[in-house]
Amino acid sequence: MSNVNLTDDFSALPKHHQATHSEKLIITASSLGTVFEWYDFYLYGLLTAIIAAKFLTGLNATTSFIMALLVFAAGFIVRPFGALVFGRIGDMVGRRYTFIVTLLVMGLSTFLVGCLPTYESVGVAAPIMLVVLRMFQGLALGGEYGGAATYVAEHAPEGKRGLYTSWIQITATAGLAMALLIVILVRSPVTGVGEEAFKDWGWRVPYLISGLFLCVGLWLRLKLHESPVFQKMKDEGTSSKRPLSEAFGEWKNLKIVLIAFFGAIAGQAVVWYTGQLYAMYFLEKMLKVDGLTANTLIIIALGCATPFFLFFGWLSDKIGRKKIILAGCALAALTMFPTFKALTEAANPALAHAQANAPVKVMADPAECSSQFDPVGANKFDTTSCDIVKNALAKAAVNYENVAAPAGTLASIQIGGMTITAPDPSKVSGDEKKAAIAAFTAKVVGAPAVAAKPAEGDKPAVEAKPAIEGELAKVGYPAKANPDQINKPLVVAILFYLVLLVTMVYGPIAAMLVELFPSRIRYTSMSLPYHIGNGWLGGLLPAIGFAMVAANGDIYHGFWYPVIVAAATCVIGLVFLPETYKRSIDD
Repeated sequence: MSNVNLTDDFSALPKHHQATHSEKLIITASSLGTVFEWYDFYLYGLLTAIIAAKFLTGLNATTSFIMALLVFAAGFIVRPFGALVFGRIGDMVGRRYTFIVTLLVMGLSTFLVGCLPTYESVGVAAPIMLVVLRMFQGLALGGEYGGAATYVAEHAPEGKRGLYTSWIQITATAGLAMALLIVILVRSPVTGVGEEAFKDWGWRVPYLISGLFLCVGLWLRLKLHESPVFQKMKDEGTSSKRPLSEAFGEWKNLKIVLIAFFGAIAGQAVVWYTGQLYAMYFLEKMLKVDGLTANTLIIIALGCATPFFLFFGWLSDKIGRKKIILAGCALAALTMFPTFKALTEAANPALAHAQANAPVKVMADPAECSSQFDPVGANKFDTTSCDIVKNALAKAAVNYENVAAPAGTLASIQIGGMTITAPDPSKVSGDEKKAAIAAFTAKVVGAPAVAAKPAEGDKPAVEAKPAIEGELAKVGYPAKANPDQINKPLVVAILFYLVLLVTMVYGPIAAMLVELFPSRIRYTSMSLPYHIGNGWLGGLLPAIGFAMVAANGDIYHGFWYPVIVAAATCVIGLVFLPETYKRSIDD
């Protein structure tokens, strides 16, 4: 799953302070348990397209994908609430007890996803049950991270907190890598499952395997004792009796929460989710790389970049947390657009060539155009000529530019030097309108061949129809990325760079958050802003990004979101965020 062995590779620790057996157990149990939780959480992200097909039947393709991302985001949305619930328990009852409970909730919820009936079996109850389980996962993860980071930091010797907590920071990427590896293995023909069976029933296997990981994680965590900092507070009777009101009801602490959120966490969150999750979706959805190839390339990049979490954690012990985190945000803001354009050229050169030499333009009255995002599945996108045009292009995931046309003008598509005008939905209706839209879509996007079928009962015979090559294909727009044309070393190098940015912003941040807040309310104070940033700003990023693309047509338009947030974090962090790496945390 990665170049880092979480169970016994502690060679990264400085020679003058090799980890004791107790410290190794603490890091291993905390980190490995958190890896399993991230594995559980990100399985859904890897299987979004399959989940959409199994649980969101009946929506158009674009809306189904975005809604599947929103179901994924449901787990992120509730993470701050998990932070409040479990953060309060962790500050009042103890760190160890809390993250044993969170692991149990996460593991059971994930296992049950693998047992869910699909929409075809039970109808709308299927997505409802899926959302409920995703919310339980989010609640558990909301309590997990703060507990694990706090527990490890409170055991770390002075001057080593960045390095020690960077093992916790590895867990999100390691969990994603482990999920990728297991998905690749299960869907591979080598296992006897294969792609078709995986889409049918094999997608359940990675979820069911999580039951084994739950048992291993619980066994490890039950061996742990309470952190010395919390135990000292408990013995002295100085632990907080009202951590929520102390953390967020007193300005001196609330001010630090806000600075941490806007000056570090917000940028870290969008860089993390763009560099790992959105990059994966972009490869599959926009660049049309097949899922197995995309997953394989990403897991190689993750494996190469993962050790840098430890490096930047260690470096932050030497030069400080702030400058590393803000440097990562600045690099992301400056290079996001050119990096993903380079990814397009490397992963799908035919698409990049077509975009450059035969750009697509939609010329339409803006008043007629709606977003191609339809959460309730009620819009057929056939009432205006603009919607007909954009719906055809959205289905093909084609990049286009909007050009405003005079009011009342029928919308048209310009592909290279050819202009194709949409049918006028006000002049046709019923089957005639469906046929006109189908013919227009086939002319633009193409249509597969239809085999002849004899009449059956009340069903009329179906005449054979040859495949139609659309104008997009004629000027070079590929239906899929050609595997032989993918520059795989360059794709891995670009993905490695994106994950390297993730390691810069994420590696030192756990230590910084622990150091920002007093021990009596540390778990609560650091958990809420972290999970608002990563749960809302980060977790909603794929859905928001693709909705922005659907509304605008430009496949790169969604990157404005992380670029603006990362840039704002740089400015706010430079002005307000304190450096913390020399602080004591035993107060």
